[in-house]
Amino acid sequence: MTNFSVLMSVYNKENPDFLRQSLDSIFNQTLPPSEVVLVQDGPLTEQQLEVIACFQAVHNELKTVPLAECHGLGDALNEGLRHCSFDLVARMDTDDISKPERFKTQIEWMEQHPETDVCGCWIDEFTGDVSHVISSRRPPRDHKDIVNFARQRNPLNHPTVVFRRQAVEAAGGYQHFYLFEDYYLWIRMIMAGSRFHNIQQSLLYFRMSDDMFLRRGGFKYTRSEIKLQHQLHQIGFIDWSTMARNIAYRAVVRNMPNKLRRLVYISLLRR
Repeated sequence: MTNFSVLMSVYNKENPDFLRQSLDSIFNQTLPPSEVVLVQDGPLTEQQLEVIACFQAVHNELKTVPLAECHGLGDALNEGLRHCSFDLVARMDTDDISKPERFKTQIEWMEQHPETDVCGCWIDEFTGDVSHVISSRRPPRDHKDIVNFARQRNPLNHPTVVFRRQAVEAAGGYQHFYLFEDYYLWIRMIMAGSRFHNIQQSLLYFRMSDDMFLRRGGFKYTRSEIKLQHQLHQIGFIDWSTMARNIAYRAVVRNMPNKLRRLVYISLLRR
């Protein structure tokens, strides 16, 4: 099997127990990673540092990249990429749980399909523990369908992707875009000619909470989303009518009550 890196970023507001579960899932894969690069995005809590130290005592593959200040996800991931030793990089968030076959399934795909630059998969969204799955997010499989889907919504589940670092860097890497760093990266990669694929299988448990739905609403989120739509129009990825429709629809969803927004996500935007 090809060597590959896992890229993660943690900051001080994240739950140390969730971090432990996430790292456990990484080091109990049927295909273990060659290295895990964990960016410490600013000072961490003592509990988080204890979790990291426990894993480093057992796993030499885990290396940390400490940042003196919190820079945000995009900048933290860019810094982490500089420390990745291999071209194949698997993303992982520090509150999600990878299923045991995830890396084996995706790395095999990337080995067998050298034309693919980014490979994602489906996710099972859960609350509490993984026995309580409430929805699944299932983006399309083939590149053409992914590009069409991307004109309305994010075509990949960011915590699931395995990408070729060279292709990401050629498109300019992650760039700061409040809560949309990944979506903006995928569009720039599409425009640069990168090829995408989503495995039609759930390989990751994605943690959901009321706070997540709260973060996906309000004026700040709406403003950032409108800015993104304008940018996608400016670079020629979407036409004017698609931009206007996307903004109108999103403005409604982002500014409805949190409970209703949760219902829309689970009932209308998921399977």
